[in-house]
Amino acid sequence: MAENKERLFDQFPPVSTAEWRAKVEADLKGAPFDKKLVWRTNEGFNLQPMYRAEDIEDLATTSSLPGEYPFLRGTRTDNDWLARQEILADVPADANAKAREVLTKGITSIGFKVAEPTAETVAALLDGIDLTKVEVNFTTCPRHCVELARILVAYLQERGLADAFHGSIEFNPFRRELRHGQPFPGDITAIAKELVETVAPVPALRCLQVNSAMLSNAGAYIYQELGYALAWGAEWLTLLTEAGLDADTVARRVKFDMGVSSNYFMELAKFRAARMLWAQIVEQYKPASKDACKMAVHATTSTFNQTIYDAHVNLLRSQTECMSAALAGVDSITVTPFDAPYKRPDDFSERIARNQQFLLKEESHLDKVVDPAGGSYYVETLTVSIAREAWKLFLDVEEKGGFLACLTDGSIQKAIRESSEKRHTDVARRKEILLGTNQYPNVNEKAADKIQAEACACSCHHDHAEGEAEGQGLPTSRAASDFEALRLATEGAARRPKVFMLTIGNLAMRLARAQFSTNFFGCAGYEIIDNLGFDTVEKGVDAALEKGADVVVLCSSDDEYAELAPAAFKYLDGRAEFVVAGAPACSDDLKAIGIKDFVNVRSNVLETLRDFNARLLNK
Repeated sequence: MAENKERLFDQFPPVSTAEWRAKVEADLKGAPFDKKLVWRTNEGFNLQPMYRAEDIEDLATTSSLPGEYPFLRGTRTDNDWLARQEILADVPADANAKAREVLTKGITSIGFKVAEPTAETVAALLDGIDLTKVEVNFTTCPRHCVELARILVAYLQERGLADAFHGSIEFNPFRRELRHGQPFPGDITAIAKELVETVAPVPALRCLQVNSAMLSNAGAYIYQELGYALAWGAEWLTLLTEAGLDADTVARRVKFDMGVSSNYFMELAKFRAARMLWAQIVEQYKPASKDACKMAVHATTSTFNQTIYDAHVNLLRSQTECMSAALAGVDSITVTPFDAPYKRPDDFSERIARNQQFLLKEESHLDKVVDPAGGSYYVETLTVSIAREAWKLFLDVEEKGGFLACLTDGSIQKAIRESSEKRHTDVARRKEILLGTNQYPNVNEKAADKIQAEACACSCHHDHAEGEAEGQGLPTSRAASDFEALRLATEGAARRPKVFMLTIGNLAMRLARAQFSTNFFGCAGYEIIDNLGFDTVEKGVDAALEKGADVVVLCSSDDEYAELAPAAFKYLDGRAEFVVAGAPACSDDLKAIGIKDFVNVRSNVLETLRDFNARLLNK
């Protein structure tokens, strides 16, 4: 049998990259390979259409193993991540009851928010919870972190649980500056040092937070999130080692809370690159143990790309995001509930969010394999490419004085505002797709009634617009927010505009353009009236007016527009808005007779629809 296989393989000689490329170029029939098939990423590097073994031959990153420095392939020799749920409740007893309930449903890590830390509050939150089996994470105002740490440490010591406890107190004094451009009113180094010293009796209590999820949810690109996260972590190391603490002590208290966007392979590569780069940064501070170089990282699925309309698509987004983080070997994951943009998540949405992780564990067995992407020509190349771009940004921040200095001068906030603006523009032009929002919308869906005034803060829907308004802090608007404002305005109008597809001429072209225009105008929530076709433009216009159309879209072929468009425009005679679907060669001639509206793939969908809203909703 083996000999037969050997002879079979002999019939297929190896094919070189040059031969593959020659075949592709022949099939392109003269179209440039680099322009047609090479993708320029937002992360600052090019992606090729294919990768082969030779692409990773010289990469030093492929020689390491899981659990080995520099931990690119993971800090553990297993992939059993913790499934975390944020406990949303205003009263400690209620939060405790909810936590105990979800812990019976498979959750292994919980997050509590503490407004005013007291011994009674901490005791009430932790009552009945087996702290030897559950990771517990606390979020509170930075000014209260030391007090919370004292209370928690005392609680654990009294019960003999100091060595068994795993969790975090999320000290983030940089949040205020990131959100609002306002400095933290206190000595960050002194508080951080006191905090680290306070938690010393509890080895696995991390307290120095690097919350780059804030950057991801503000619209940062992946390399920006990673580069700034590394600089943030290095700032903790610098501040506290200069204050007299040793590198091992500081590094073991740092916890990264990172976001995950829907860029599947890029996010997977980001976490792999993050561990490698962080290990090398910590190494420069001369820790006594390589274990201090291990990155502790929690991942939270994105809120930036969540949508109010067609909200169940959020489940698809968060599922792939969770997969990216799981396959990348993070320590714990929070899946953001699908309804977070418009309401406080309820029992159903929280249950679905939990089950999204359990599906990956119990049905897909992603927790059974460590770094399954290791050795992939594509992912290994991505990992190194992202690492290079993030490292450039990290070095740039360091050259400018470090993370805190760049926060103080506003350069980090400014860079992310620019990225967010670019991404909003890409959404407006459909270069970045949000299914159900700027492409293939459910035109009959209504959303105004389901939006609650007090949406969860993580939704970015109502979260602290102050900083954004002043242009000093991170932006808070989700990618879909502009389109949602359009549709909500349509819902609130006295009369819903009607868009009539006047289909005529070439069958294939009129169908294609009617479909395109339906999706285009549907993004504003207008009523769409499609048709099988008309023999003459006059019959089409008459039918449109009979239906009470506010907009008539002529859908035909480029060749036929030269005759059909002027005739239809003249016959309509201003009784409704007139639009030509496409960008025909005769556009200038059509504009010369007064036709000013064209919709095509180069249109800025958002700006065009804002213009139509201004015309139609004020009638």
